[in-house]
Amino acid sequence: MSSLARTTVDWRTSLSLIGTVTKALTLPLVGTALVAAAYREPLAPFVGPAALTLSAGSALERLERDDLGLREGYLMVALTWFVIALVGALPFLVAGEGTLATPVNALFESTSGVTTTGATVVGDFSVHGRSIHLWRALLQWIGGLGILLIAVAVLSQLSVGGAQLMETESQTQDVNKLTPRIEETARLLGWVYVGLTLLMVAVWMALRSVGLAPAVTLYDAVAHAFTAVSTAGFSPRADSMGAFSPAVQWATIPFMFLGATNFVLLYHLTQGDLSRLRDSDEFRFYLQVVLGLTGLTALFLVASGQFRSVEPVVRHALFQVVSILTTTGYATVDFNAWSPAAKNMLFLAMFSGGMAGSTTCSIKTIRWLVVLKGFRRDLFTEVHPDAIRPVRLSGNVVDDAVVRDIYAYVLLSLVLFVLLTVFVVVADAASAGPEISEFEALGAAAATFFNVGPAFGAAGPYGDYAGFPVTTKVAFIVMMWVGRIEIVPVLVLLTPTFWRS
Repeated sequence: MSSLARTTVDWRTSLSLIGTVTKALTLPLVGTALVAAAYREPLAPFVGPAALTLSAGSALERLERDDLGLREGYLMVALTWFVIALVGALPFLVAGEGTLATPVNALFESTSGVTTTGATVVGDFSVHGRSIHLWRALLQWIGGLGILLIAVAVLSQLSVGGAQLMETESQTQDVNKLTPRIEETARLLGWVYVGLTLLMVAVWMALRSVGLAPAVTLYDAVAHAFTAVSTAGFSPRADSMGAFSPAVQWATIPFMFLGATNFVLLYHLTQGDLSRLRDSDEFRFYLQVVLGLTGLTALFLVASGQFRSVEPVVRHALFQVVSILTTTGYATVDFNAWSPAAKNMLFLAMFSGGMAGSTTCSIKTIRWLVVLKGFRRDLFTEVHPDAIRPVRLSGNVVDDAVVRDIYAYVLLSLVLFVLLTVFVVVADAASAGPEISEFEALGAAAATFFNVGPAFGAAGPYGDYAGFPVTTKVAFIVMMWVGRIEIVPVLVLLTPTFWRS
């Protein structure tokens, strides 16, 4: 039965599919339990939640399932991330250590993980064992893979998440027909994701073998590969990437950059097809934004005398711009100490994001490119009212309805960001929490809603979000969730007509 023929939402189908996803989370929980056993750490934080997850997932999966329709797809997308976040919080609560021992903090950390945000409430990293830190990293890797697969298998069917533009920019007539079956397409892109992760582990260990990465262990390589390719940014080290040598920092930049690149283009690249990447307007724009912001940041760092030689200036400027722009959120230095001009470049980078069809978050470069092309077209037609000048991406015409949708999405994103900032400053943190400046509130709102992670001030790269009031952290949890699934599915669920015929 098609979704058009239904008069109500078939919630059983949505919950059944969510049950399948939930049951699948048993595998990473068991895997992390094995790591805990290897390091002689408590198994209870993972064994107990694994049993509960398997039972709950199996029960939901047994619900009657029909074809996934339009409404059921929206419901599944919106609820899947919330359910995974709930499961992800269980090990933190069972472990009962440090700031993660409270329900709100545990849910904040888990939501930050599965949405690949990277904002943390962990202050003392030494309190938690390696298995807990690995679980944090694994949550982010699962979240990055999940958004990639859902974008192909579900969101493209709902015209959510820029799927139409992803097809235009990857020069693929239908992303779902990269191969004849959606499942096979998702599997191919998943293997690209896994391959990038393994490649980063190999690169880090190779640097260690030649003496360029003495502080790196296999555990470090795996944990950081999980969180770099997923453009997420959790690190088991309190100093983040500052704990490692410049060689390691340089070697990590390409993986953050590629994690925020359209994975359909990366797949074709693995097949030896360079033309799609070369001909992509969005990829060129993405590269230009990275290089432009890096150049300005480096210029401001030189002007402020932050570093005394060229290499550190270029390395820190490029690393931090790529890290923030791709919404990874790693840090090589405490950029709280940078000049206001340099920090503002990083703040601007929060609003960019990488390419559509990647693991990145934020508004994404393809939307900004369409906005710029659309604005230029509108200026031209003001002077030449009889002219017909469509917006084009990589030579393909973008439908005017899609252009209008993108205008609306960007405007809505900025409005929600401003409202969250007002809530943080006026309604909550100013009265019940630590003193926070307007710029710090802007940074925290952007870092959570656009899933970037670190902000400025107390929530900076070597700080945390633990000091914010509970109500503010709850607001951040909701906005991380809304930002990760790109607003539309949540708004659709809040529409009364969604639940009626």
